[in-house]
Amino acid sequence: MDNQNNRNRNNNPRNNKNNKQGFWIILITTIITLFLVLGLYQLMPGKDPEEISYSKFLDMVEAGQVEKVVIGSDSIEITPKKKENTNSLISSITPHYYTGVMNDDKLVDRLREADVDVTQEIPKTGTMMFWNVMLTLVLPTALLVGALVFLTRKMSKGGGMMGIGKSNAKIYVEKSTGVTFKDVAGQDEAKESLQEVVDFLHNPGKYTSIGAKLPKGALLVGPPGTGKTLLAKAVAGEAKVPFFSLSGSAFVEMYVGVGASRVRDLFKQAQAMAPCIIFIDEIDAIGKSRDNAMGSNDEREQTLNQLLAEMDGFDTDKGLLLLAATNRPEILDPALLRPGRFDRRIIVDAPDLKGRVDVLKVHAKDVKMDETVDLEAIALATSGAVGSDLANMINEAAINAVKNGRQVVSQADLFEAVEVVLVGKEKKDRIMNVEERRIVSYHEVGHALVSALQKDSEPVQKITIVPRTMGALGYVMQTPEEEKFLNTKKELEAMLVGLLAGRAAEEIVFDTVTTGASNDIEKATKVARAMITQYGMSQKFGLIGLESVQHKYLDGRPVANCGEETAGEIDKEVMKMLKDAYDEAKRLLSENRDALDKIAAFLIEKETITGKEFMRIFHEVKGIPENEEKTQPSRIGMKEETSQDVIVLPDMSEENKDESINE
Repeated sequence: MDNQNNRNRNNNPRNNKNNKQGFWIILITTIITLFLVLGLYQLMPGKDPEEISYSKFLDMVEAGQVEKVVIGSDSIEITPKKKENTNSLISSITPHYYTGVMNDDKLVDRLREADVDVTQEIPKTGTMMFWNVMLTLVLPTALLVGALVFLTRKMSKGGGMMGIGKSNAKIYVEKSTGVTFKDVAGQDEAKESLQEVVDFLHNPGKYTSIGAKLPKGALLVGPPGTGKTLLAKAVAGEAKVPFFSLSGSAFVEMYVGVGASRVRDLFKQAQAMAPCIIFIDEIDAIGKSRDNAMGSNDEREQTLNQLLAEMDGFDTDKGLLLLAATNRPEILDPALLRPGRFDRRIIVDAPDLKGRVDVLKVHAKDVKMDETVDLEAIALATSGAVGSDLANMINEAAINAVKNGRQVVSQADLFEAVEVVLVGKEKKDRIMNVEERRIVSYHEVGHALVSALQKDSEPVQKITIVPRTMGALGYVMQTPEEEKFLNTKKELEAMLVGLLAGRAAEEIVFDTVTTGASNDIEKATKVARAMITQYGMSQKFGLIGLESVQHKYLDGRPVANCGEETAGEIDKEVMKMLKDAYDEAKRLLSENRDALDKIAAFLIEKETITGKEFMRIFHEVKGIPENEEKTQPSRIGMKEETSQDVIVLPDMSEENKDESINE
């Protein structure tokens, strides 16, 4: 990495140039300041002399109080003798007194008798006056004006004060990104779209012969951590062209016009090094939709306008490609997204099951693993995880293996890493009392038991009552048997029952409830509200869309599209749905109280049990043989046809066509 950074610095002569310019600016400023200080010191008067009468002057001479006299053309400057115990700094200020010149022929003789140093002032010539003015006034002023002109010219060229208007993009030349498409997994569709661009940069004649043009820009859209920046670097690594990388926030400064200046300088550099790729990460920092509101940012809008102008101005025949990444495409200005600017929108979403397996393989290729490792099982347990999450899990598993003194990573290490990323590390120093252990045990077993009793629930992988750093006192890990992209209404209803089963178990066993179900209630409320407002699964409201999702690739926050009265009715419907689910959970647990007690007692003793141990105890209590194979019904069954559903079409064969027409 250090060698790569050194290459980047060596391949970027503009940085060295900017450093030299900064040095010369500092040197010139220092010289100007020195001359100004010297000039002001020369011009600064001392303590104002006091005017005295000629008679007093003669009295001072006779009394021996005068040390020096300077006889000028119209005045006599008098320097008195220094008094004892007087501050030398104060006494050094001259002259102290002055008086007018009189026609006194005996003055010189009196001064000699009194041992006074007498000096006759020589009139200044024109040459001396000229050089005095030049050194004290003209030269410092000229240097100051010259420096200001120099700095103004640099700012007008986009340099700004100390290079403030220069583009600070990181330049990766040739193969220095160190990333290719082999390093990117789980984004096959995005890679395919970008491979076409790379092929265009390698073989432009193949496309231009038919009349095709290189797309001016491609916008990478997706959640954080999915590999948008990695894909951009892979494009540069595959194309083997210079790669300019910077963030959208790098254009924004407190000085007006600096952002636009940096945009101009960036494209000027890129056009000089074409063919090349410009990558702007988090482009929403400067690409927000423009408006006329009072709170609008003129500096940001100027930067955006300059970016739009530069995108229209460069010629794609030179091989200049603009890539950008964002998590919030909905807030970007429409002018930025139109064809001719960002011609392609490439979705870089969270990977599916196959994609997660590929990502795990990429990050695990340099990690030593034993034969027990099953990456597909890890991929199933990490539904919704992005590339950065999976990379973190592999690294955490390797660290856990080293901590436990092993040379290779096992499947247990990987599952432990999944738990660390999802719910945090174990808090071994937190010791719960006996009552709280019982409450947490019944709470977690309630979740697991209801999941086992419902056919539309996901199987249990693990149950634990060991506290975690993210606040959980215990949890149930459930892994699906296969990847799902849709959820049926029955599955969502079963999810509600499972989420509220912990609270139901507390009420059944202890005849009270605790605060431990707060997160479960939050999740259940969110699911129920989505069923009503977004999925059209409420008989009362039907298929009307009552909420829309904003910031899809970030928090996915729902925004209401209804009035206050309707919102109140939605709340009532949510409460009814949650009450029905809670009643169902209590019914299932009450009917299987013996299994609830036995599994909870086993969990209190062991603290952590696997899904197999849980199902073994459940089968023992229910009297179900372990070897009995259950036929898993289809998730979504076909509706049986009735006679009313069948529509008989007339026979339109050639033999009967004429008869049907005649009829």
